[in-house]
Amino acid sequence: MSHDLLSQIVARKRIIVAELRARNDVEKWRMRAVQKREGLPRFRLREALQAESPSLKIIAEFKRRSPSRGVIGHRAGPSEIARCYERAGACAISVLTDNEYFGGSIDDLIAVRASTRLPILRKDFTIDPIQIYETATAGADAILLIATVLDDSALQTMRAIAEDELGLDALVEVHTSNELRRALAAGANVIGSNNRDLRTFNVSLRTSEQLIAEAPRDTVMISESGLHNAAELRHLHLLGFRGFLIGEALMRAADPTSVLRGMMEEFDRSNLLPSTR
Repeated sequence: MSHDLLSQIVARKRIIVAELRARNDVEKWRMRAVQKREGLPRFRLREALQAESPSLKIIAEFKRRSPSRGVIGHRAGPSEIARCYERAGACAISVLTDNEYFGGSIDDLIAVRASTRLPILRKDFTIDPIQIYETATAGADAILLIATVLDDSALQTMRAIAEDELGLDALVEVHTSNELRRALAAGANVIGSNNRDLRTFNVSLRTSEQLIAEAPRDTVMISESGLHNAAELRHLHLLGFRGFLIGEALMRAADPTSVLRGMMEEFDRSNLLPSTR
């Protein structure tokens, strides 16, 4: 994804959000979200990632396509894939809801919510509070906030709306040391280190290796993108990562259940040493 494409995605998202706000009363959306969240467990994603268990913590993603690699083309729909992931032992499910560039929708998230009890993360380019209210109303437990596309004020404000007001986890995605510092300053509790550079779309595990060394020990850290095998997961887990977000490696598989279960079983057989963090 070039810098120009990232800018295009965000610019287009601003138009979509403006249309959403024009059609809806934001305060009514907020009240609907608050009502939806009333009585529901708070911070389910964080709880799943911190649960004492020897099993690998994988957030498995439903994703229809990507700007860099085109249509993924898995024949199964969101409900079936969600059930596959749950059977295979995922700790949570991520749903990519951007339509124009990733082929997703909020309906995909609603379908997944109806199919699983696992915590659900909504992945999208979140730039406005109304998207957080929409996320809560649709039944998600967590929302993605990308430091690259949010300034400090917006990052702090939207983290507070998600976590303090609604009890959703805010997964704050970072790519650099500066973004990690900004995320921590905004009060982030769950931070995703994205191995894919959103400006060049190059993937390198060095991103996660560097950022985990700089993160406070009590921060829940997740490694995202470009993860394909148990050896990579073992390596990053030993460095201190609590969880891993995996999408294309599963969605491109003929049998996502067996691939995910295979990763977890191989990890479990590895006689893993305790984390260094």
